[in-house]
Amino acid sequence: MSGVTTDLDPTRVDRGAESETPLSPRRERTRERLLDAAYGLFAEHGINGTSIEAVCEAAGFTRGAFYSNFDTKESLFLALTEREIRMRMRSLEAAVEHLPDDPVRDGAIAPEAIATIVAAVMADPRDERRWCLMSAELELLALRDPQVAERFADQEESFRTELADILGRVLTSVGMRFAIDAAAATRVLISAYTSAARDAFLTPDGDDAAQRAQSADWLPALVGRLVEPDPGAA
Repeated sequence: MSGVTTDLDPTRVDRGAESETPLSPRRERTRERLLDAAYGLFAEHGINGTSIEAVCEAAGFTRGAFYSNFDTKESLFLALTEREIRMRMRSLEAAVEHLPDDPVRDGAIAPEAIATIVAAVMADPRDERRWCLMSAELELLALRDPQVAERFADQEESFRTELADILGRVLTSVGMRFAIDAAAATRVLISAYTSAARDAFLTPDGDDAAQRAQSADWLPALVGRLVEPDPGAA
């Protein structure tokens, strides 16, 4: 989801792709409160089960405040997912600076290094269930609405591109590289983790799904298939 798409930049007013108006500090605080309120409501009730009035009431604002920042619920939803992805990318960039001292052993990425990276992408494991619900809700919305689908596809493509770039830099720094096309490898990793987390949340003890997905036995094995030593590394 992003490198980032301009009209979803959290420092801009979402009044359509043509708008580039910077937010004032006060409006940015208003926008953040609306996003915070929407996060819980969308995760619990879905976008169709959540009214604009409910979001405004939860945030403590009027409909006027909503429409000063977002055209529709769909715009709010896309901005919310963009904010979440921005946070996870920042966490990942920070985690890269604190990898284990010996991230490569016998030509393979050490499991604890993989766990560090996965934990950063998850950001806050306590919110992973809500994020799983939000992601599923947005995907369904995009499948039903062609206009949302276009922006959703842009988010997804931009996110994968940025993540592939970060992971590529991590691998280069430890003398490794992707064994297949970086974009394809990143897509496989995202799909595998998303599927594992979803399946875990469907179990009776699914509340710790994020932690279990992070430490899953299959993860190092999958990474081992997707990366290899870089013969050109010094």
